[in-house]
Amino acid sequence: MAANLIGAGFSLNVYNRTPGKCEALEQLGARAYPTPAGLASASEVVVTIVSDTPDVEAVLFGENGLAEGLDPGSVVIDMSTISPTRTVEFAARLADRQVEMLDAPVSGGDKGAIAGTLSIMVGGGQEAFNRCLPLFEAMGKNIVYTGPSGNGQKTKLVNQVVGSLNLLAMIEGLRMAEQAGLDPQRTLDAVGAGAAGSWMWTHLGPRVVRRDFAPGFMIRLHQKDLRLAVEFARDLGIDMPGTALSHERFTEALQQGLGEQGNQGLYKLWEA
Repeated sequence: MAANLIGAGFSLNVYNRTPGKCEALEQLGARAYPTPAGLASASEVVVTIVSDTPDVEAVLFGENGLAEGLDPGSVVIDMSTISPTRTVEFAARLADRQVEMLDAPVSGGDKGAIAGTLSIMVGGGQEAFNRCLPLFEAMGKNIVYTGPSGNGQKTKLVNQVVGSLNLLAMIEGLRMAEQAGLDPQRTLDAVGAGAAGSWMWTHLGPRVVRRDFAPGFMIRLHQKDLRLAVEFARDLGIDMPGTALSHERFTEALQQGLGEQGNQGLYKLWEA
C-alpha cells in the first residue's frame, strides 16, 4: 500500500516499530522517522494500519504518539480493523486538537494491497474524505464513503461477518465432498458456477484442495475481527448465531496453534 502511494507520486514518510521494515520503502524514496510524533510533524496526512484497537490507541496517543506531532488541519486515516465505538472516541479526541480522522478499513488481502485493488470503506467527514480521495485511489479500486465517523468500521464488520460465513460454508462443503469421494476440482467447478458460488469458494477453495494454507489473511487476525463483530452485535442487542459459531471455530483454531495460517487453514481443524 505504501509502495503504491509512492508510485502514484506522493511524498511518503514512514515509521515502523521494527526499523528494518522501512528499508525497502526508503529505497523507493520514502523517509523513515524514529517516532510516530516525528513523522506526524512532517506530514499533512497520516495513515495507520495495525492489528487491533489498543494498537491504534497507542500509536495515536501513547508516548511519542502521533497526537504529539499532528498540526491543526491535518488528517489521520486509520485503515486498521478495530472497534467502531472506540474509533468514534479516537476521532473526538483528535477533533479537540483540530485534527480530522477517517476510519478506512480495507478488504482484499495481500494480493489486493500489492495490486492496488483493495475495497476501502471510509467513515468520517465528507470534506476530509474528498481531500484524501486521491490517496485512496492509489491504494484501492472500490472506494465507498459510508457516512460519519465509525461507519467505515461498522461496514468492515458486516464484510467480515458475511465473508466468515461464506468461508465456513466453503470448508464444510469441501469436507463433505472429500468424505463422499467426489473429485475436488469437478466439485469446485460445479458449485462455483451456480447460486452457491462465492469469492471464498472460487479463490480459497482451490487452495484448500491443494493443501495450500499460506496466509493472505491470517487466522489470528480473522479471529480478532470476529471478536469485534460479536462484541458489536452485543452492543446492538442483536442475535447473530452464525457469527458466534464462526468466532468459536476461529478461536479453536487459534488455540490449536493455527494463528499464522491463512484463514482457509480453518480446514485443518477437521483434517485429523
